[in-house]
Amino acid sequence: MSQTPSQRLAQLRQQLEQAADAYYNRDELVISDADYDGLLRQLQALEAAHPELQQSDSPTQVIGGRASGRFAEVTHALPMLSLGNAFCKIGDDGALDEDAGGELATFIARLAQDLGRPADALVFSAEPKLDGLAISLRYEGGVFVQGATRGDGATGEDVTANLRTVSDIPQQLAGSGWPAVLEVRGEVYMARADFEAYNTRARAQGGKVLANPRNAAAGTLRQLDARVVAERRLSFFAYATGMVEGGELADSHSATLAQLRGWGFPVSELCQVVSGRQGLLDYFHRIGKLRDSLPFDIDGVVYKLDDKAGQQRMGFVARAPRWAIAHKFPAQEQTTTVEDIEIQIGRTGAATPVARLAPVQVAGVVVTNATLHNADQIARLDVRVGDTVIIRRAGDVIPEVASVRHELRPAGALPWQMPDACPVCGAELVQEEGMVVWRCSGELSCPAQRKEAIAHFASRKAMDIDGLGEKFIEVLVDAGIVSAVADLYRLDRDTLLKLKLILDAGQVEDYAMALQPHMSLLGSGATLQSLLALSGQADWQARALTVPVDVAWQPKKIATRWADKLIDAIDASRQTTLARLLYALGIEHVGEATAKTLAQWFGDLELIRHLPWPLYTQVPDIGGEVARAIGHFFDQAGNQQAIDALLAGGVSISDTHAPTARLRAGLGLVPLLVAAGIPGITAKRAEALASVVKDAASLVDAEGMQLSASGLPGPVLRGLTDWLEVPANAELLLRAEAAMARLLPLLAEEVSGAGPLEGQTVVLTGTLSALGRDQAKVHLEGFGAKVAGSVSKKTSFVVAGAEAGSKLAKAQELGVPVWDEQQLLAWLGEQGVVL
Repeated sequence: MSQTPSQRLAQLRQQLEQAADAYYNRDELVISDADYDGLLRQLQALEAAHPELQQSDSPTQVIGGRASGRFAEVTHALPMLSLGNAFCKIGDDGALDEDAGGELATFIARLAQDLGRPADALVFSAEPKLDGLAISLRYEGGVFVQGATRGDGATGEDVTANLRTVSDIPQQLAGSGWPAVLEVRGEVYMARADFEAYNTRARAQGGKVLANPRNAAAGTLRQLDARVVAERRLSFFAYATGMVEGGELADSHSATLAQLRGWGFPVSELCQVVSGRQGLLDYFHRIGKLRDSLPFDIDGVVYKLDDKAGQQRMGFVARAPRWAIAHKFPAQEQTTTVEDIEIQIGRTGAATPVARLAPVQVAGVVVTNATLHNADQIARLDVRVGDTVIIRRAGDVIPEVASVRHELRPAGALPWQMPDACPVCGAELVQEEGMVVWRCSGELSCPAQRKEAIAHFASRKAMDIDGLGEKFIEVLVDAGIVSAVADLYRLDRDTLLKLKLILDAGQVEDYAMALQPHMSLLGSGATLQSLLALSGQADWQARALTVPVDVAWQPKKIATRWADKLIDAIDASRQTTLARLLYALGIEHVGEATAKTLAQWFGDLELIRHLPWPLYTQVPDIGGEVARAIGHFFDQAGNQQAIDALLAGGVSISDTHAPTARLRAGLGLVPLLVAAGIPGITAKRAEALASVVKDAASLVDAEGMQLSASGLPGPVLRGLTDWLEVPANAELLLRAEAAMARLLPLLAEEVSGAGPLEGQTVVLTGTLSALGRDQAKVHLEGFGAKVAGSVSKKTSFVVAGAEAGSKLAKAQELGVPVWDEQQLLAWLGEQGVVL
C-alpha cells in the first residue's frame, strides 16, 4: 500500500532525526552523507508541496542536533546557522554536473535581483568547506573564556576544557585592536594523518576505530576527559565571527578573515575572493582538483557574499543565511551491499579481508572493493555477506567499510570467520598471540609473497647475491622464469642480458631496436614481429622476456661483465652457512641473531626443519611466539618442498655440526610441559605432574584420578584435561617426546668441568659489526660468562665495539681489561666457534 504524504513525511523526519542523533550525540555513522542529503531533499520537496504539514521542529527547520546532556548548555548570543546546499554529481557518462539541482544558479539569481547588481559583478569570499564540527569561541579582553558546539544553532554544549587542548586555538589573542568581546566561529577537525595514525594504533591494539575524520572530531570533542582529546590531536580553522562588542570589524568578510589571522587564528590559505558565477565555478574546480591532496577532509566549498552591507540586506531564512551557500562535491561516502568477503595476501604474508561490493560511484570513482583491515575489525563492525554498508573513500586512501546498516540485514546472514588456509597457496593462516594481523605461513612457497621472499633470500645478509635488484626480480617473477628461490640457480647469462635491455627500454619498440644488432638474421623477422605485437600492453616487459630470441652478443655493443659477475655471485651463494640459509628462508621473527643461535645450538638443517616447535624454546632467547612461527613455517609442505629444491639445486651448508650438549638440560618431560604452553602449567606444576606420569604418552593416556594425585589445583587440572582433549595438542606432545629421543644420541660430547668463562662477568658496549651484540652474548654465556649491563670493579673484561661510550670510559677509569671485536672473534675461533 502506498504511503500518504503525511505518512511519508513522518517516516522521513524519523529517519533524519535518528541519523542526526546518532551523529551528534553518539558519534556513530548510521547513514552516509549522500543518503542524509537525499532524504533531506525529499523532505524539503514534500513540505513545499504540502505546507500545511510543515512543523517548526522539522529537520528542514532546525540546525545540527540537540545537546546531549553530558555538558553544560551554552546559549549562543547570535545563532550559529547552517548553510543551504548546491549539489553536483557525476553523470553516467563520467561528466561532472556542476549544479545538479539548480541551487547555485537560483542562489546567484536571487542575490543579483535583491541587491540590484549584475550577476557577474557579485563579489564572494570562497572557502573550503571543512568536514568537521562547528564551534564558537568567546574571547573577553583578548582571553579565551568559553568554547561551545553549534548544537541546534541556538544552544550548544560547553566544551571549553577540551578546546583548550587544541593547539591551533589561541588562548590569548595576538596583536592589537580586537574588540572587548569577540566570538569566533570555525571548524574543529582531525587531520587525515592524525586520523590514520589513531586508527592504525587502534587496529594494532584491537580497539575501536573511528569511522571518518568528521566523526572523529565530533566524538573527540565530546570526550569527558580532556587528556583523551589532547592525545587525539584536533586542529582548527576560523571562518566567521559571532557577537562583537566594544570594537568593530572590517566591512567585508575577506578583510575580517585577515583580521582574525592577524590576531592569531588559523585561517585557510585556500580562501579566495572571486567574482560572478564563472569565478565561483573556477574556484570549485580548482579546489576539487586539490581535494585528494589536502591534509584534511573537505566535502565542498562555501561561497559567502563578501560585503557585509549586502549580507545584512539579504538576511536569513529559518536555518541559513540567504547570502551564503555550500557547493558540495560528489560524496566520499556511499551505501552499497557486500556480495562477498575474500582474503587478500600481501607481499609480506599479511592476510587482509576485502569486501567485494555491488558497484557504487564514490567521489567520481566506481568502487567494487573495500578493505576491512583485519578480522577484529570485521567482528567489531559485524560485517556479513549480504549486508548494506557505508563505504568511505578519501583521497588516495583505499576505500573502506565505515559502518553497517544492521537494520537492513537480510535474514540468514551468517557471521564471517577467518578461513584456516591461505587462498593462494593453501598454507595455514596463523594469528600471533596478542596481535590482530593474520599471516600466511607459507612464506617461501606462497605466490603472493614470492617477490618479497626472493628479494629477501638474495639480500646481502642472507645469501648475498649481489646485483640481483628488485626490478630484476619483478620482471623475472612476472615472466614466470623465477617462481621459487631455487629457480635463481637456473638463471643464465642470456636471460640476464635480455632482462637488462628490457629494463633500460622505455617501450617494447626500444627493446627490439636494442636487441636487433645481437640477433642472427635467420628468424629475426618473426621474432621482431612477436615483440612488436606487445606494443602498448601493460605487461610487455614480462612477456617480452619469454619471447625466444637467437642471439650472439656483440661485446662492443653491450656490457656483459655485470651479468657474468651476477652469475658468479649466484654460484658462490650455493656454498653457505647454516645461519645464512636459515635467515634467507624468511621465517617470521627469525632475524640474523636468531638464525645464528639456531645454527649454533642445533647445527644441522635436517634436524632443525623436522623438530616440533616446543623444542626450539630450549634455545636461549627463543620464546613461544618465535618457536611457533618457526614450527608453522616448517609444517607447511610448500616450504619443505622449496628447501628440497634448493638442496637439489646445489645449495650446501659448510658448517654442519652436532647439536650442542647444552640442549641436554632441556630434553625432558618437565621442560617439554612448560614449553608446550599448557594453560596454568608452570615449572613447579610440571614437576608435580612428572611425579605421577613418566612420559608424554602416559600423560596423554592418564585418567583424572591419576592426574589429581599430582596435587594441582582444580582449575589447572580442568585446563590441562581440556587442552589434552584437543587431538593436535596431544599429538604435539607425543611428536616432541619422540623428537627428543632421536635428538639425545646426536648431542655433542659433554664438556667436563666448568666453561672457560665460568664465574666471569663481561660487559658489551658499542656496535659489534661482524657479530652483533645479541649473538656475542649467546656465545659468551655459552662459555659460562655472565653478561652484565653495567661496568664495575667486579667486571672481568669489557668488549668495546665502534662508538662505545660511557661504559668504555668507566672501564678505563677502573682499569678493567678491554677487548675490541677482533680480539673477541679471535678468542671464539680458538674455542672452536664457527662464525
